[in-house]
Amino acid sequence: MTDDNFVKLLEELQRKIEYGEEQTYSKVVIREYRNPSNFGVLDDPDAVGKIKGPCGDTMKISLKIEKLKIKQAFFWTDGCGATIACGSILTKIIKGKTPQEANDISSSQFIEALEGLPIEHHHCIILAINALQKAIKNYNEKNFLVKK
Repeated sequence: MTDDNFVKLLEELQRKIEYGEEQTYSKVVIREYRNPSNFGVLDDPDAVGKIKGPCGDTMKISLKIEKLKIKQAFFWTDGCGATIACGSILTKIIKGKTPQEANDISSSQFIEALEGLPIEHHHCIILAINALQKAIKNYNEKNFLVKK
Protein backbone atom coordinates (compact mmCIF):
# COMPACT_ATOMS: atom_id res chain seq x y z
CA MET A 1 0.00 0.00 0.00
CA THR A 2 1.37 3.40 -0.95
CA ASP A 3 1.45 6.36 1.42
CA ASP A 4 -1.30 8.09 -0.62
CA ASN A 5 -3.55 5.04 -0.41
CA PHE A 6 -2.92 4.75 3.31
CA VAL A 7 -3.83 8.41 3.86
CA LYS A 8 -7.02 7.97 1.79
CA LEU A 9 -7.94 4.89 3.83
CA LEU A 10 -7.45 6.81 7.08
CA GLU A 11 -9.51 9.75 5.81
CA GLU A 12 -12.35 7.41 4.80
CA LEU A 13 -12.24 5.70 8.19
CA GLN A 14 -12.39 9.09 9.94
CA ARG A 15 -15.42 10.10 7.83
CA LYS A 16 -17.20 6.88 8.84
CA ILE A 17 -16.43 7.45 12.52
CA GLU A 18 -17.70 11.03 12.36
CA TYR A 19 -20.85 9.94 10.52
CA GLY A 20 -21.53 7.33 13.21
CA GLU A 21 -21.04 9.92 15.95
CA GLU A 22 -23.42 12.33 14.23
CA GLN A 23 -26.08 9.60 14.07
CA THR A 24 -25.67 8.84 17.80
CA TYR A 25 -24.91 12.12 19.58
CA SER A 26 -26.18 15.70 19.50
CA LYS A 27 -23.95 18.43 18.14
CA VAL A 28 -23.45 19.69 21.70
CA VAL A 29 -22.20 16.30 22.94
CA ILE A 30 -19.80 16.04 20.00
CA ARG A 31 -18.54 19.60 20.54
CA GLU A 32 -18.05 19.07 24.28
CA TYR A 33 -16.08 15.85 24.01
CA ARG A 34 -13.97 16.92 21.06
CA ASN A 35 -13.09 20.27 22.69
CA PRO A 36 -13.89 19.96 26.39
CA SER A 37 -13.95 22.99 28.63
CA ASN A 38 -12.21 22.98 31.99
CA PHE A 39 -10.46 19.63 31.55
CA GLY A 40 -7.75 19.05 34.13
CA VAL A 41 -7.27 19.48 37.85
CA LEU A 42 -7.17 22.76 39.75
CA ASP A 43 -4.10 23.65 41.79
CA ASP A 44 -4.98 24.03 45.47
CA PRO A 45 -8.73 23.37 45.11
CA ASP A 46 -11.21 24.10 47.87
CA ALA A 47 -12.96 20.80 47.21
CA VAL A 48 -12.40 17.57 45.31
CA GLY A 49 -14.69 14.67 44.52
CA LYS A 50 -13.60 11.51 42.74
CA ILE A 51 -15.85 8.60 41.79
CA LYS A 52 -15.36 5.42 39.80
CA GLY A 53 -18.54 4.44 37.98
CA PRO A 54 -19.94 0.97 37.37
CA CYS A 55 -18.67 1.06 33.78
CA GLY A 56 -15.09 1.60 35.00
CA ASP A 57 -14.85 5.30 34.11
CA THR A 58 -13.45 7.64 36.75
CA MET A 59 -14.53 11.28 37.17
CA LYS A 60 -12.76 13.83 39.34
CA ILE A 61 -14.24 17.27 40.02
CA SER A 62 -12.16 20.03 41.62
CA LEU A 63 -13.67 23.32 42.73
CA LYS A 64 -12.54 26.81 43.74
CA ILE A 65 -15.18 28.52 45.86
CA GLU A 66 -15.13 32.22 46.77
CA LYS A 67 -17.81 34.09 48.69
CA LEU A 68 -19.90 30.90 48.69
CA LYS A 69 -19.99 30.77 44.87
CA ILE A 70 -18.22 28.32 42.58
CA LYS A 71 -15.63 30.44 40.77
CA GLN A 72 -13.77 27.64 39.00
CA ALA A 73 -14.64 24.05 38.27
CA PHE A 74 -12.44 21.53 36.51
CA PHE A 75 -12.96 17.88 35.70
CA TRP A 76 -10.73 14.97 34.82
CA THR A 77 -11.86 11.62 33.47
CA ASP A 78 -10.45 8.53 31.86
CA GLY A 79 -13.85 7.84 30.34
CA CYS A 80 -15.52 7.78 26.96
CA GLY A 81 -16.69 10.71 24.85
CA ALA A 82 -20.05 10.88 26.62
CA THR A 83 -18.32 11.04 30.02
CA ILE A 84 -16.04 13.81 28.77
CA ALA A 85 -19.06 15.74 27.45
CA CYS A 86 -20.82 15.36 30.82
CA GLY A 87 -17.79 16.62 32.74
CA SER A 88 -17.37 19.55 30.40
CA ILE A 89 -21.02 20.64 30.51
CA LEU A 90 -21.13 20.16 34.29
CA THR A 91 -18.31 22.65 34.82
CA LYS A 92 -20.19 25.18 32.70
CA ILE A 93 -23.52 24.65 34.49
CA ILE A 94 -22.17 25.05 38.03
CA LYS A 95 -19.96 28.13 37.66
CA GLY A 96 -21.44 31.02 39.62
CA LYS A 97 -23.76 28.79 41.62
CA THR A 98 -23.60 28.19 45.35
CA PRO A 99 -22.50 24.71 46.36
CA GLN A 100 -26.11 23.95 47.39
CA GLU A 101 -27.47 25.10 44.03
CA ALA A 102 -24.87 22.96 42.25
CA ASN A 103 -25.71 20.01 44.49
CA ASP A 104 -29.32 20.20 43.31
CA ILE A 105 -28.55 19.81 39.59
CA SER A 106 -30.65 17.07 38.04
CA SER A 107 -30.13 14.55 35.26
CA SER A 108 -32.81 16.29 33.21
CA GLN A 109 -30.82 19.56 33.33
CA PHE A 110 -27.83 17.67 31.91
CA ILE A 111 -29.86 16.10 29.14
CA GLU A 112 -31.30 19.49 28.23
CA ALA A 113 -27.87 21.18 28.25
CA LEU A 114 -26.42 18.38 26.08
CA GLU A 115 -29.46 18.49 23.76
CA GLY A 116 -29.99 14.82 24.46
CA LEU A 117 -27.85 11.82 25.32
CA PRO A 118 -28.54 8.19 24.37
CA ILE A 119 -30.00 6.24 27.28
CA GLU A 120 -27.05 3.85 27.27
CA HIS A 121 -24.88 6.80 28.32
CA HIS A 122 -27.08 8.22 31.09
CA HIS A 123 -24.75 6.57 33.62
CA CYS A 124 -22.16 9.16 32.52
CA ILE A 125 -24.46 11.90 33.84
CA ILE A 126 -24.85 10.06 37.14
CA LEU A 127 -21.07 9.70 37.38
CA ALA A 128 -20.58 13.47 36.94
CA ILE A 129 -23.35 14.32 39.43
CA ASN A 130 -21.97 11.88 42.02
CA ALA A 131 -18.44 13.29 41.66
CA LEU A 132 -19.81 16.82 42.08
CA GLN A 133 -21.84 15.83 45.14
CA LYS A 134 -18.75 14.22 46.66
CA ALA A 135 -16.76 17.43 46.02
CA ILE A 136 -19.47 19.53 47.67
CA LYS A 137 -19.58 17.15 50.65
CA ASN A 138 -15.78 17.50 50.87
CA TYR A 139 -16.12 21.31 50.84
CA ASN A 140 -18.82 21.27 53.51
CA GLU A 141 -16.78 18.97 55.74
CA LYS A 142 -13.67 21.14 55.37
CA ASN A 143 -15.67 24.20 56.29
CA PHE A 144 -17.52 22.55 59.18
CA LEU A 145 -20.87 23.13 57.55
CA VAL A 146 -21.70 19.43 57.91
CA LYS A 147 -20.50 17.11 60.64
CA LYS A 148 -18.14 14.39 59.45
